Amino acid sequence: MEQKINVLIVEDTPAESDALLAILNEQQFNVVGVARTHQEAVNLFFSKKVDLLILDIYLNGNPDGIAFAETMNAVPSSAKPFVFLTSSTDRSIFDRAKLTKPFSFLMKPFNPLEVIYALEMAIEKFYGQEEVFESDEEDTVIGTEYFFIKKKNVLKKVAVSDIVYIEVEERYCSIYSNTDRFVVQISLAKIMDQLNADIFLRTHRNFIVNRDCIEEIQTADNLLLMNNGKLVPISDRYKDVFKQFRFIR
Repeated sequence: MEQKINVLIVEDTPAESDALLAILNEQQFNVVGVARTHQEAVNLFFSKKVDLLILDIYLNGNPDGIAFAETMNAVPSSAKPFVFLTSSTDRSIFDRAKLTKPFSFLMKPFNPLEVIYALEMAIEKFYGQEEVFESDEEDTVIGTEYFFIKKKNVLKKVAVSDIVYIEVEERYCSIYSNTDRFVVQISLAKIMDQLNADIFLRTHRNFIVNRDCIEEIQTADNLLLMNNGKLVPISDRYKDVFKQFRFIR
């Protein structure tokens, strides 16, 4: 199922947080909250599902945006990609902020295009993918639990567990859920490296299936019936896929 990317804004100036809200809403991001203080940021971050953050370096005159980034980084398992906003030209503040490893710095006043590009780059770098947003085609960044797919200039979040099967053709993959189809430019080798091999099985040179979405194994015809009604072939080369299952006779 397609989902929106969850963004937390940490910004104490209402005019600027409102401007960010307008930009993010237009690009179909989901803003889970706006924090005005360090404590509000901590509370929202640990109580909401957050994929990405925009942090103002200065909150109420103090570099609390940096302090929050330091707090977040202190729990490695909770780390998320973030970008800093600032109007400061203080080199010492920049050097301290740099130590928290943000994915970008945006100087105020910011413009919408810079914000969107910075967020795309943050997601791209966080998940270790390079140059996936350079073409005009739909592209994807793969995480452990979600795919972040660019479709018509908007990033979409798709839960990996919702993927029923993937059909491959040359450099493109069609990713099917029960309700949606996404075409992404990514090689089969790269997508296989990122998927959990215990759940996603290669059944054919052009097909990968989610084993949890298999409804029937039609052994006589070498076909799998998926829970979205699609029949996926099993080629001779990949018949070992049957060894993944126990049969009661």
